[in-house]
Amino acid sequence: MEAKETDNVQGMGLTILRVVIGIVFFVHGLQKLFPMGLGGVSGMMEGFGIPAPGLAAVIVTLVELLGGLALLLGLFTRFAAVLLSLDMLVATLVVHLPNGFYVQNGGYEFPLVLLAASLALAITGTCRKPWIVFSRRERNILC
Repeated sequence: MEAKETDNVQGMGLTILRVVIGIVFFVHGLQKLFPMGLGGVSGMMEGFGIPAPGLAAVIVTLVELLGGLALLLGLFTRFAAVLLSLDMLVATLVVHLPNGFYVQNGGYEFPLVLLAASLALAITGTCRKPWIVFSRRERNILC
C-alpha cells in the first residue's frame, strides 16, 4: 500500500472510531441532562463520594454532551477526547473498579473501552477534513 492509501485507510478507521464514540458520549450526556436531570446526576455523584457533586454533575454532563457532539462532528477532537478521557478515568476508578471487570455487574469493562478509545483519539486527533468525503477525481476516501 502506498503512503497516501495508508493515510486514507487509517483516516477512515479513526473516523469510524470518532463518530461511534461521539454518538455514545453524546447520548450519555443527553441521558444525564433529560431523563436523570442534573439533580439526579448530582445525587448519583454524591452517592459515589464525589466532592462538590452539583458542580461535578454539570461538568460531567457538559463534557459528555458537548464532547460527544464535538467528536461526532470532528471538531476540537483532541481537546474533547482529553476531557472525555479524564471523565472515563474517574468513572473507571471511582465508580466501576470496585465492581470488578464485567459490565453486567457494574464493572469497569465498558468505561475502560471508552477510556482507551478517547485516549487513542486524544493522541491521534482527527484528519484535516473531519467528514467523510468521496472524491471521484482522486478515487479515494478522505476522512
